[in-house]
Amino acid sequence: MDKPRPRLNSTTFAHDDQLPRVPLPSLADTCERFLAWSAPLLTEPERAATAAAGAAFQAPDGPGPILHAALERYDATEGVHSWLDDFWDSRYLGRRDRIALNANYIFSFAGGGSAAAAASSDAGGQAQLERAAGLIAAAVDYKLRLDDERIEPVLQRGKPLSMAQNTFLFSTTRIPGADQDTVRTPYSADWPGPSQARHIVVFHRGNPVRMDVVGPDGHPYALADLVAGLAAVLKQSSSHAPADSAVGQLTTKARAAWADSRTRLLALDPANATALDTIETALFVVCLEDEAPADTLATCDRLLHGAGDAANRWFDKAVSLIVFADGQAGINVEHCGLDGTTILSFVDDLLGTSAQEHAASSGARAQGLPAVDPVAFVLDEALRADIRAAGESFAAFAAATASMTLTFDDFGQNEAKRLRMSPDAFVQLAYQLAHVRAKGHTGATYESIATRAWRRGRTEAMRVITAEVLAFVAAMTDPATDADPRRAAHRAAAPPHVARARDCQAGRAPEQHLWELQFIARRQGDTLGVHEPLALYETPGWVKTRDDFLSTSSAPSVNVEFFGFGSTSSQCIGVAYVLLPEKFNLYLSTPRTVADGLTAFADELGTALHELRDLLASEPPAA
Repeated sequence: MDKPRPRLNSTTFAHDDQLPRVPLPSLADTCERFLAWSAPLLTEPERAATAAAGAAFQAPDGPGPILHAALERYDATEGVHSWLDDFWDSRYLGRRDRIALNANYIFSFAGGGSAAAAASSDAGGQAQLERAAGLIAAAVDYKLRLDDERIEPVLQRGKPLSMAQNTFLFSTTRIPGADQDTVRTPYSADWPGPSQARHIVVFHRGNPVRMDVVGPDGHPYALADLVAGLAAVLKQSSSHAPADSAVGQLTTKARAAWADSRTRLLALDPANATALDTIETALFVVCLEDEAPADTLATCDRLLHGAGDAANRWFDKAVSLIVFADGQAGINVEHCGLDGTTILSFVDDLLGTSAQEHAASSGARAQGLPAVDPVAFVLDEALRADIRAAGESFAAFAAATASMTLTFDDFGQNEAKRLRMSPDAFVQLAYQLAHVRAKGHTGATYESIATRAWRRGRTEAMRVITAEVLAFVAAMTDPATDADPRRAAHRAAAPPHVARARDCQAGRAPEQHLWELQFIARRQGDTLGVHEPLALYETPGWVKTRDDFLSTSSAPSVNVEFFGFGSTSSQCIGVAYVLLPEKFNLYLSTPRTVADGLTAFADELGTALHELRDLLASEPPAA
């Protein structure tokens, strides 16, 4: 008997159109806040130059008021949900470099799953097949509930958050373009409503295979059927795809180059259009890996970039579930429509209930072996050479990235709270102290702040360096400063950090507003009479603020062991962290040319965490 479905308080998207719109700050407020946020990174002459350019930008006869007026008109246009609607397309779909490793991000799932754990010693890859089947069943259950709007809206302090990103979870694929990418997705004008696709694509040894996961009558396949289907995939793809025919490697190319390759694929043979359509409309991708990673670092690296082997990936797919030979698993996410908070809710749903319960919830039933068919491309010598070159280039690119995982079992959110500190402020201050001790200076630090309380809200760019942070670091690195002033500096730096995060959540951050004005100048400059270059965007304030030395983001979930992404510049350390009540896990990445700085930062971070904890723990009781 099917499991009875719980009664919802409200449907998935019930609140989305009622959420308040993202407020559009005034130009004056944004420019003032930008100068304040950038000032701690600048010398006095640099501050003066930035202030002068900001004044000229927002002057009545400057370009700022013209661009801001155009943004106001756009924000008031019927059908526009947010003044940031175009911004997200320009920011994510407009980037022209690789998205593999540069933009996609990963979560490594905690544990091996009950089926995998029970079968870990079985022969024949049963642990892998059962884990993959369980994840497929859970994802299909989520998809069917989403179709019926039976996914509960996420609440934050009792208030609903935007659920709009959930429409990008299934059958969504980024399509490369010469100038800007597009997205092939349901819930769109070209594809109204949820996807009716009933298949996924399974990659094994570089071979893509189409597999049905929903039967002809609309019922999902039972778990045993999915296991049998995956076993058939393994049998059908037992040989490794040659290096010059694993088409997924093309998704690692810079976007315009991949767009050219895709055009040539489509022009060569109609079969290629069919193959691309199969992959692009698939509900999601499952990647079955031959190996079991030796440790957490190897797991994260393989999830993020296949350890340089992209044959078994399709990085343009919104969701790729990756399952290793021993049943370990994780997810690789294409970022253009999906931020970490949405994926965390998705993962918590997948892993928070057993595979059997998901199957019962979805109405899965035994139907025999699912349809399993190879996805075949027709290639000529030029395309084969292109595929081989793409794989070799990406392998070299991945090899040029250094990474590291850190685990602190003696620190977590509860410890920071016990010390009367914001957990996020505590770790961000530890990052700053570790960075100064490792590299000898502070540098621009980005932190992603979720803004889903607004209609179509996504994230805001927080800049961590404040005057109080500089004073804290100075106190901690001055051997003549004793515990009391160090403790006072630590305590003084936390409230401004929390206040700035709240400014971001409230729509009072400057960077994306100014960035969108720059995008408008590029899109409409000729029409508006505004021509680049614009002096504000060449100032030390703009350039230094966005030239990250640390790029940070958190993903707190008991179902996630590690969160990971690549660094964002030639000197940047990417800091992806999972801060749990009693545990703290990090995945760090940086270009290999500056790997010494990564090692030093990791060493100093452990020291800084324990030093700051001991500093606050030894605070004399209040009189």
